[in-house]
Amino acid sequence: MSEPPTVLIVDDNRALADGFASVLSERYETLTAYTAEEARESLHEGIDAVLLDRRLPDAPGEELLGEIRDAEFDCRVAVISATPPSGSLDCDTYVTKPLSGVEAVRETVANLLGENASC
Repeated sequence: MSEPPTVLIVDDNRALADGFASVLSERYETLTAYTAEEARESLHEGIDAVLLDRRLPDAPGEELLGEIRDAEFDCRVAVISATPPSGSLDCDTYVTKPLSGVEAVRETVANLLGENASC
């Protein structure tokens, strides 16, 4: 049996990040980071997907997204933010908060990973 995909959840709203992790932990290995610095420390080649808030207390999410792309990590990134999309972001998908329930979180990650969300 292969290892489950690993999802890094980066959001300064601890309750939201922990809630995403709880929902996703049924199917994925999850890591949470509440700041850009914690996210940098958590990033590694084994990360398959990142759920990234656009507004973090210590750096803009766009900056962290650029670092992920520059480091050429082989992961898919969903920017999840209350801020509407603006400009060009090198993300795989953009989701506006609030999400419409736990199924939306599961579906976002499944789509990032190319899985059938109904499995």
